[in-house]
This record gives sequence, structure tokens and C-alpha cells, in this order.
Amino acid sequence: MRTALLCLLLALAPIGHAADLLVRDVNGYTLDSHGRLLHFQALLVGHGKVLATGSNAQMERRAGHARVVDGHGHTLLPGLIDAHGHVLELGYARTRVDLTGTRSLGEALARVKAFAAAHPGAKWITGGGWNQEIWKLGRFPTARELDAAVSDRPVWLSRVDGHAAWANSAAIRLAGISAATSDPHGGRIERDADGRPAGVFVDGATALVEARVPAPSPAQKAAALDAALAEMASVGLTGVGDAGIDLANYRLYRRYADEHKLTARIYAMILGTGHDFDVISRHGPLIGYGNDFLSVRTVKLFADGALGSRGAAMLTPYADDPHNRGLLFMPTATMTAKIGKAFGKGYQVAIHAIGDRANREVLDSYAAAYRTHPQAIALRNRVEHAQIVSLEDIPRFVPLQLIASMQPTHATSDMNMAEQRIGRERLKGAYAWQRFLTQGTVIAGGSDFPVESPNPFFGLYSAVTREDHQGQPPGGWYPQQRMSLLQALRAFTLDAAYAEHAEKTLGTLEPGKWADFILIDHDLFKDPASRIWDTRVLQTWVGGRRVYRRDE
Repeated sequence: MRTALLCLLLALAPIGHAADLLVRDVNGYTLDSHGRLLHFQALLVGHGKVLATGSNAQMERRAGHARVVDGHGHTLLPGLIDAHGHVLELGYARTRVDLTGTRSLGEALARVKAFAAAHPGAKWITGGGWNQEIWKLGRFPTARELDAAVSDRPVWLSRVDGHAAWANSAAIRLAGISAATSDPHGGRIERDADGRPAGVFVDGATALVEARVPAPSPAQKAAALDAALAEMASVGLTGVGDAGIDLANYRLYRRYADEHKLTARIYAMILGTGHDFDVISRHGPLIGYGNDFLSVRTVKLFADGALGSRGAAMLTPYADDPHNRGLLFMPTATMTAKIGKAFGKGYQVAIHAIGDRANREVLDSYAAAYRTHPQAIALRNRVEHAQIVSLEDIPRFVPLQLIASMQPTHATSDMNMAEQRIGRERLKGAYAWQRFLTQGTVIAGGSDFPVESPNPFFGLYSAVTREDHQGQPPGGWYPQQRMSLLQALRAFTLDAAYAEHAEKTLGTLEPGKWADFILIDHDLFKDPASRIWDTRVLQTWVGGRRVYRRDE
């Protein structure tokens, strides 16, 4: 009854200008601004914004001469928003060696060798996606093993989490790294028994080789953005929080917005508070540029590395590596100073923190920064990942008014090694979605693509089931932390928009908001949860303009 009444009220809302699009005969769902689920048959759009939703008859009476699109009974949802991805990196990943999903070291080496043979003119072989845990190596791969695939030119391959990379001997020589090279702050060189670089570089140590890798040309950057936008549209993403851009990326986004070439709304986070931040922030935050296609009002910082490469900073040693507590990237005082610099310019801050020690450092730094910038508590500051948090620290998110920007697929990807890494007791505060939701903390849903797939239905599925795509483990991994479908949908729509200060214009299909929506091939709310991950996007619309159709 409540849903029907709310839908009727939306249908009767006054229309401020003429409709130019009617999408009829749909199985439509949207949340309202309070997170309640509404159901409708038709959507009326004018000048790119929602005018009303309701029954076919109601909307047809008000449509006038609007263009009519028949939904053929398909399910219509608000466009999905990934609160944390890496847009250009997604595009690059589609043109480089892709080791995602390789089941063994041998399979990975075969892919590298085949790629090198197919690209004889490439001066470097780059790519990534490897995961030694899936390969069951019990160790990192080595340069010598990579030399067996390619030895005539440098090879540089990032781990799936982006927090470690694997080099062959040619790359190590070119970078001038030897047994005498010290580990940089916040980084670690994996070494052999004689102290020589073994081939894998963790977190801050990756910069030692990265500095020698040729930078992408402007044309390559544009091609990567084109590829990423096309893939994002194909999986139903109408908005993405790009978690770490530099000045060149910023200028590329501005150009694409000016040329009306963006097909998803980009909420870009400036990487760090150094030179690029100083240039970009010269005129203050960029908010809603180009009809809300581009906002740059956030600074992205890093507190630690990742769990899979044992770079996540832990309060006590790793259960499977008792001499290792991971890597903190900077002292708390430095972190606080960087936060304060961003606050001083009016920027929201989003900080990568995976380990419980890193999360504590971030909480302490936010608390310290608020003492000198009390107004900044209203900026909706974020902890990116909030992956393993001490049980005593989870409640601290509430008084600090922090958003937990979390990626559900990380739980189902990590469940093959997380307990081995940190033990059962610390898992009580890991991937702890319900603990955060129960205390009222907003969860902004994302994927961290290309670390994970950009497909948001993978994230919805992981959030609801905590199972892999084969339904394992039955009933879910630590299932008490599962989300309901409504909670998961909210995380990828309304709450992702809230994390971007955009809940009044995005995230639901209420009158006055942008008409960002998708049509999919089945009803998520009636079909078994096991079908969520295999959802097919049929059409994607942004601002009342179709940017993807599956049959094309």
C-alpha cells in the first residue's frame, strides 16, 4: 500500500517543462530519497531529467509528443554507480597482458609469451592481474620464471590488487636495482637467499621500476578512456568514482566533458596533495561540470597496501607470516597534515585503508585534522575499503561521520586466503558490512576495477550471497555480514551518490533527478539471488540519452 501511494504521488508530481521521452511498459524499480522501494510501469523524461514515474496510462496522458521507447516488460533500474574504480586503468588493462583468471604459473607465463610474440615492436611488455594465491604457489613468482617467457626486453606485470608487481631480469637491470638497493619507505623488495631482487616489488618499491616504464601517450590515454567508457556502459554503470587521477587525467576529463564525450558521470579524486593537487585546486573544487558529468572535489590518499601481497598494515603480525605486519605508507602526523591541506582548500578526503592498523591510523588522523578544521566533518569524508577494522574501531566511524567505501567482491575474491592471512578472530571486523550498516554508517558500493570486474552485478551478488559464482560456500562466507538486496542496491545507487554529494541529483529516479537508468534481462527482486551475477544489461541511458544497447 505504501509503495503504491508513493508511486502515485510521484506520478502526480507537477511537470515543470515538456516531456521529450516516454519509456513505457517496463518493470520499473527505484528507491526514493528515504531508501524505500517504488515500482512503476513507465518513466517520463524531459531535458534529461525525470519528470515522473507511474502507470503506462498515467504517463501516456502526460507525454504529449514525446518520443516513445517500448521497454517490452524488461526490468528498469536506476543507473548503477561504482563509488571506487580506476577508469583509465580499466582501459589500459584491455590492451595489455591480462593475467586475470589464470589458474597456474604456467598458464600465466604462456599468456605473457604469446602476447610478446604478437607484439614484437613493444619495447616493454606490461599488464597485470596475476594472483599467486590462485596459483597455489605458496610464494611470489620470480624474475627467473618470467625470463623463461620473455628475456629480450623488460616485462612489468602488476598483481591483481595493484599493490605489487612482477619484473623480469631485464626490467630489474634497466631500473638499476641490486642487492645493495634498500627498501624504500612504505615498500618492500622481495629478495632471494642472497639478498638479490627476486622479481616482485611490493607497494612503494614498485616505483623503483615504474619510473622506467614509458608513460602512455595522449592518444593512448584517450583510447583507454574510450575503451573504459564503452565497457562501463555495457555493464550498466552510469557513474564512477575514479579513485586517483593526476593532472593529465584531469585535463583529459575536462576535454571529454567539453566535447560531450563522457557517457558516464565521473567523480574524480586527485591523487595526493602534491604538485598536481596544487594546480588542479587553484580555483577550488570542480562541482557538476558539464551537466553534472564531471566533479573533482576529493583528494585520494593511501595509508597502506593490500592483503594479498601482505602490504596491508596490521596491528599484530600476519598469521601466515609472523615477522610481517605489512606496510604503513606514512606516519600519522604526515597523514594528518595532508588531510588538513585538502580540508583547507575545501576538498573531501578519501583514504585507502585495508589493514586494521592502517584503519586506526586513518581514524586517528581524521580526528586530529577535525580539531583544526572542524567544519570539514561535513565533507562526508571516506575510508576506501575499510576492509579489516578492529572491532573497537568500527564504532568510531559514527562520531567522525565517515563513509565506508567498500567493495563487496573483495570479500568473495579474498575468502580463499583471508583467514589464512589474519586468522578467524580478526575476521570479525573484516568485510563487516552489517556491522557498519547496523550502526548507521553509509556504505558506498564499488568494485575497485580493474582489480575486480567493473560489472556491478558481480558486486550486488557478492553483497547478497557472499558466495562465488559456483555458489560456494553454500549459504555464504561468514554469512551474518551479508546485505539484503535492498541494502546492496542502495549501496550502488543512492548511497554511492550520497558519498559524492550528489544524492539530490543522482541515485534514484525521482522527479528532478537526472534520468540515468538501465534495462536488464530479469527481475532481481523476484528471481533467485543466484541469478544476480549473470544479469545482462540490455540498455544504458545517461541524462535521457541512450549510451548502450546490447543488440548493437
